[in-house]
Amino acid sequence: MAVLAALGAAVLYALASVLQQRAAAEQPLERALRVGLLMGLVRRRMWLAGIGADIAAFVLQFVALSHGSLVLVQPLLVSGLLFAVPLSVALDRRRPRAVDWTGSALVVAGLTLFLVVAQPGRGRADISGNAWVALLVLTVAPGVLLALGGRATRGPLAAGLLATSGGVVYGASAALTKAVGHLLDAGVVHALSAWQPYALVVLGLGGMIVVQSAFQAGPLAWSLPTLTVVDPVVSIVIGAVAFGEHVTTGPLSSILEVAGLAAVVAGVFALARSPSVRGRAGQPDGQVDDPGVHGTTPRVDRGRTAAPGRRDQPEAAVDALDAGASPRSVSTGPMRSSKLSR
Repeated sequence: MAVLAALGAAVLYALASVLQQRAAAEQPLERALRVGLLMGLVRRRMWLAGIGADIAAFVLQFVALSHGSLVLVQPLLVSGLLFAVPLSVALDRRRPRAVDWTGSALVVAGLTLFLVVAQPGRGRADISGNAWVALLVLTVAPGVLLALGGRATRGPLAAGLLATSGGVVYGASAALTKAVGHLLDAGVVHALSAWQPYALVVLGLGGMIVVQSAFQAGPLAWSLPTLTVVDPVVSIVIGAVAFGEHVTTGPLSSILEVAGLAAVVAGVFALARSPSVRGRAGQPDGQVDDPGVHGTTPRVDRGRTAAPGRRDQPEAAVDALDAGASPRSVSTGPMRSSKLSR
């Protein structure tokens, strides 16, 4: 049950990533890490379709975590990238490349090796209050610092920092999802009387803004590999350390587990940097947006190029909201250069 639900979630998360990134890449960069980014995106049908896939994926992930461990479920979500590649290929009308097959083989082999050797067990359904405090401090604080670092930089570094932040936050959110599933076993009223569901909502919304900002910062290859790797790694650590989930130990087992995860990481980065994912429909591979940046996707920064008198009223209203929230966005302009997952 847990495996099937996790694989179903992986497929839907892949669909959501492709649709959301393509919509987010069209947004003005000065909206990064602002509510105005989401307000601009809700008017994009492609992004809304991605959110629908996201919600369905979360339901399946919730089911998976209710029946399985973090160490089992979260790594399986990495397989979503195997589905993101053919989706992107279909949308861009491209043929799969050799690197697509190689990367896919590495991901499948690495996941199989890790899960067979680790033999994940469920562990505890919940943890103590002190353990929750430590877990949230050790994930949210680095996540905030990484997001601020991404906000202050540009290009691939910005996308990578924001994606790392999103992966850390999503790892903590997975732990809260597991806990909420346990609370619901005692009834909805019991679950709503606890703090975990509300923390899950806050982290979920925060993670969404950070990840959309990472997608907005540039091509898929800049953000998806990091996000795809960091989330399960953080979840595995949380599951094994905080929830006491079983992971086979020993010299040989540990070496094989690390080798399996290394193969997954190599496969993820190979797939995300493939021209099949990096390119977009109607654009040749290798077309550049900025000098020296290979394979980037040109973006239209509508927030700056359109004359004020000719811009859509909803677009101007969103920018006005952002300007009110942060006067610096008016005086300093975008903090990253214009340059596609999620």
